[in-house]
Amino acid sequence: MEEFLTSCQQAVKTGSDKDSPGFHVVLGNEACDLDSMVSALVYAYFLFKTAPGDAFAVPLLNIRQSELLLRSDNLFLLRQTGLSPDLLTFRDQLDLQALHRAGRLRLTLVDHNVLPSSDHDLEGAVVEVIDHHLLERETSPSCPVTVEMVGSCATLVTERIIQKAPHILTQQLAQLLYAAVVLDCVNMSPAAGKVTGKDSQYAAALESRFPALPPRGALFNALQNAKFDVSGLNTEQMLLKDMKAVSGSLNLAISVLYITLEDFLQREGLEAELSSFCQKLGFDLLLLMTISFTESKEPVRELAVFSHSAPYRQQVSQYLEQARSPALNLSPISSPHPSISAYQQGNTLASRKKLLPLVKDFLKEQCGGGRHGNMEDEDEEECKVPPTPMNSLVDGCPLDEGLPHISAQDLEDKFSRMSSDL
Repeated sequence: MEEFLTSCQQAVKTGSDKDSPGFHVVLGNEACDLDSMVSALVYAYFLFKTAPGDAFAVPLLNIRQSELLLRSDNLFLLRQTGLSPDLLTFRDQLDLQALHRAGRLRLTLVDHNVLPSSDHDLEGAVVEVIDHHLLERETSPSCPVTVEMVGSCATLVTERIIQKAPHILTQQLAQLLYAAVVLDCVNMSPAAGKVTGKDSQYAAALESRFPALPPRGALFNALQNAKFDVSGLNTEQMLLKDMKAVSGSLNLAISVLYITLEDFLQREGLEAELSSFCQKLGFDLLLLMTISFTESKEPVRELAVFSHSAPYRQQVSQYLEQARSPALNLSPISSPHPSISAYQQGNTLASRKKLLPLVKDFLKEQCGGGRHGNMEDEDEEECKVPPTPMNSLVDGCPLDEGLPHISAQDLEDKFSRMSSDL
């Protein structure tokens, strides 16, 4: 794998040469969660080994290089498998639009099946899709689509390799795939409602072929602890760590925060930092979903709505308060900041995966009924809400059904360290 990734970087450096071969880019989703990263890396390696041709297979992480430090579980797995982050290729290192205009780009999408609106012009380059989310793209004879609602996209990649080229599997590749499946499927626990028969089948196949793989429970706990580690992150990094942007009548973002809302709201200079963050990224409004635990280790969810525009904040807050599908069961709580509305969320099973459709419906209603307050009119095309890729923290959130197989001591140690760093 190291030699392959090094050759990818070299190919990218010489990619502007018109005489160099084109690229077959394997592109994960914009969240670049662990499942997306692993699927892109391993499937590109599979193409490199099994389908040599005019196009050079390159795994592309769909984030800027500077953002990788926010994916603490990704970094943990790379260290565990002996892969240097310096070997990876990131979105800001390869101009996909320029390659496509030159007719030198083929795209395989993994862990998502539609391109965001910002990449809509690349649609003609998509030649294959492998995903485990709800199908949102139209099928085409020229673009094979493998979409199956399993727990992890890495399961589908593992299936493809074992069926087509099992000889290319190494301990390193197996551990990458195995980690993604175990994490997304919540330690293969049926109680979490994420694992399917196919996930279990291919996890067992990897265990059988590579008995030196780390034990499931230990691997899951280590990855889970790494994913929820926000120590050392500033406010902007905490917001970016697990953020989804949605646009329509408003531009807004939903960030998941792994501390209590009370602790977050007490951060020094918070309102100014949120304002600067929104101005920098062009957001009208921020939705902040926090996850914490009671002494009995039950999950607690809280929600905050930030905007300096009182009409925006009130409209979104009222819509979420009245939501019924699902009902969030929001109860207002005190906020020390006039631009932040804060809530206790009674429905602890309503993760961001459940919140996103509500937000999209709100934006669609805003588009259909016209803007409120001092919002300016936009044409219908601009109002369409672009598809938002899911990641393992959303579609497959371990907290949807609690946290099986994590000891009380693990949680106490983790949150003790997090609190001391705030």
